[in-house]
Amino acid sequence: MIYTQKQLELMRLWQKNELKRINLLEGSVSSGKTWISLVLWAFWVKTMPEDKLYMMTAKSLTTLKRNCLLLLQELVGEANFIFSLSKKEGELFGRRILLEGANDSRSEAKIRGLTLQGAYCDELTNIPQDFFTMLLSRLRLPESKVFATTNPDSPLHWLKVNYIDRKENLSFLDVKFLLEDNTTLPRDYIENIKVEYTGVFYERFILGNWVVAEGLVYPMWEQTFQEPPKRLFDEHGKWVNPPEEYVLAIDYGTMNPFAALLFARWEDTWYAIREYYYSGRDTKAQKTDDDYANDLDAWLADIEYSQYEKMRTIIDPSAASFIAVMRKREKYKVIKADNDVMDGIRETANALSNGYVKIAPTLTNWKDEAGSYVWNTNAEEDRPMKENDHLMDAMRYFVKTMNIIKKKNRRKTDDAYVSRLIESGW
Repeated sequence: MIYTQKQLELMRLWQKNELKRINLLEGSVSSGKTWISLVLWAFWVKTMPEDKLYMMTAKSLTTLKRNCLLLLQELVGEANFIFSLSKKEGELFGRRILLEGANDSRSEAKIRGLTLQGAYCDELTNIPQDFFTMLLSRLRLPESKVFATTNPDSPLHWLKVNYIDRKENLSFLDVKFLLEDNTTLPRDYIENIKVEYTGVFYERFILGNWVVAEGLVYPMWEQTFQEPPKRLFDEHGKWVNPPEEYVLAIDYGTMNPFAALLFARWEDTWYAIREYYYSGRDTKAQKTDDDYANDLDAWLADIEYSQYEKMRTIIDPSAASFIAVMRKREKYKVIKADNDVMDGIRETANALSNGYVKIAPTLTNWKDEAGSYVWNTNAEEDRPMKENDHLMDAMRYFVKTMNIIKKKNRRKTDDAYVSRLIESGW
C-alpha cells in the first residue's frame, strides 16, 4: 500500500497499541481520512476475536455503501469482505459486521441490547447524538473501540462540545487531516477543489475548522447574474440556439408563497431564466392546486415541449396533492425533490460560485430573497432563517436533485485517484 506521511503516523499508533477507545479522524475533504480509516478498521478487526460482533454505521445504509462498503471491499478483496444491505450484515475477515443507518434520534433503539467489540462511524456529525451515546454503551468488551470520520461542523455541535473539547478527560484520539496532507493528489485537483467551496464551507471542508455559520448563506449572489444566450434565428425563422434542456423547480405553498424557477441549459451552464411567485397571504386570495397548475401551463406556453418530450419538474416532496395534480398533466415529468437542506445549500453555493448556475438579471424576487437569505445564528444546528426563502428552496431542490456539481472532469479525477490507490494496494 502507498501511505501518505499522515496516514503512516496513524498506522504507527495502531502498531504501538496507542489507539484509544474513541478514535476520530477529522478534517477537510479529500484529505485521505476515509481511505486510511477503512484500512485501519480492517487491520484492527482482523486482530480481534472472531466470535464477537462488530458494526459499521452512517446516516443511511445507502451512504454507508457509497462512502465505505464498496471501497472497503476493493481494499481487502471480496474474499475478505462481503456485505448485504437487505440483510444489514457483512463479514470482514470472518467477523460478523452489522450494518446500520442512523438518520434520527429514534435510531438508537435499533442497537439497544447489543454487545459490540468494535464500531465504525462514517461522517459522525451527521449521526444523532442519542445513537452515538447508545453505541458507546454497547462497546463493553475488553479492547472495544470505535473508529469515526467527519468533516468539521459548528463549534456548538454535540461532537465538538461533548467529546473533542473534553478529549483530555476521555480515552479519545483526535487526528486532523488537511487537504495538503494527501500528497497523492494532483496539484490541479487540489486547486480546483479549493475554489469549489466558499464561506463557512471553505472554512470547514478545506481548512478543517469548526466555525459558526453566519451572515449570508450565498455571499456570492450578486456575482451570479448573467443574461442567458439571446435567441438567434436562421433565414427561415427557426430558433438555432435553443437550450439543450429545461427543468422546472417548485417550492409549494398555499398561504405561504408558491415559488417556481425555470432553468435552461446551454452547453455546461444552467440559467435560471424565469420565476413564478405567488403569495396567498399577501394577496388575501388562496389558489388551489389546479389553479397553480393552470398558471404554470400558461407561464410555460411558449416552451416547445415537443423538442424536450416532458419537462422534468422537481417539486417539494411534501406537496403530495400538488404532485398528484401535476402528474396528470402531459407536459411534466414530476420528480420529488431531494430535500437534504445542508448538503443542498453546500452544493448550491458550489454551483453558484463556479458558474455552473447563472441567474437572469430580470428575476427580481430571486434578488430580494438572495440578498436577505441568512444563517440563523441562534439555532444549535446549521439552519438558514425560514423567512423569504421560497425561491431559495426551489433553487436548492434543482441543484441537489439534478446533481449539478458532479461535473464529468471532477468524476474522472476522483475515479483516477481511487483507482491509483487501489491498484497500488492489496
